[in-house]
Amino acid sequence: MLYGVLNSGYSGLLGITSRNIIVQSIAIVIGIVGALILSKIDYHFLKKAWIIHVPLSYILVLLTFVIGIGAPLRPDDKRWLVIPFINFWFQPSELLKISFILAFAYHITQCKDNMNKPLNMLMLCLHALVPVGVIVLQGDMGTGMLMFAVALVMLFMAGVNWKNITIGLVSIAAAIPLLWQAIGPWRRSRIIAIFVREDADVLGDYYQQYQSKLAISVGELTGIGLTSRNHIYVPEMHTDFVFSFLCSAFGFLGAFFILSVMTGISLTILYRAITSKDSYGSLLCAGVFAVITFQYVINVGMCLSILPVIGNPFPFLSYGGSSAMTTYFGIGLVLSVYMNRKRGSLWD
Repeated sequence: MLYGVLNSGYSGLLGITSRNIIVQSIAIVIGIVGALILSKIDYHFLKKAWIIHVPLSYILVLLTFVIGIGAPLRPDDKRWLVIPFINFWFQPSELLKISFILAFAYHITQCKDNMNKPLNMLMLCLHALVPVGVIVLQGDMGTGMLMFAVALVMLFMAGVNWKNITIGLVSIAAAIPLLWQAIGPWRRSRIIAIFVREDADVLGDYYQQYQSKLAISVGELTGIGLTSRNHIYVPEMHTDFVFSFLCSAFGFLGAFFILSVMTGISLTILYRAITSKDSYGSLLCAGVFAVITFQYVINVGMCLSILPVIGNPFPFLSYGGSSAMTTYFGIGLVLSVYMNRKRGSLWD
């Protein structure tokens, strides 16, 4: 895909080079190798490894507040660290996703049948809100919302009762006015632009999504080809708006195929979560299911101008080495649950 963007006529404007292809390829290889290694490790062994990976993940994320850097188009959004000597950009919040799934799943299993008691539920909520809060303070609203969704899915899979669900929904509704003020004026304007399109400035807040819809429409049924010079320019079309580029390249049929594959992957992971022999494996799969599913659903929603732009990549397809690696690491966790499915009893 990145090769197609590189040859579509916008590589210079987007700053994409052949080095980006090499770096992305290396990241994918590392991710696949990591997934294979994780698949061979009994996931039960990972339960108490939180004492290593949780502090490491938070240290790396907190370092972005001190020595973090921003992307060329988002210089104030300092969520990346540069690995010395090789000039590789790494996004620690991606590693925190996997760390959170491992640790939160273990926390839930420690509560077991007492999870719905007020004190246990309060501690679980605090556990979930800490990484969300840190990432939002970092300026990454998209990943923060994703982490929150992951926590909700894992709690639902664990059997949170309707009383706590109702309390949670009421709390979220009550917090909406505060959240609306906290997200900042430029994010508010982007959300408003979704619902008031006739008044939106196509050269301002709505420009990116307006261009995305134009690019999607160009593809029609079969697309104009991956390396065509007739692609409509969309800012960040190699990362957050890769789906619009692929729709332009492969048309409706190609988009349908991509979404069918992604839905198949999500449903397979969900099936593993439901049929896992123990609670920890089930919750790990539920967390990975939430990460992958919410990412591509939100990404498609952004490209179709159904949802506001919050910066979620499309799993497996968007450019971004950190995201690619952690996505494959998540698949590795699911494979570990599958490979060790004969061990343990249901919700032991």
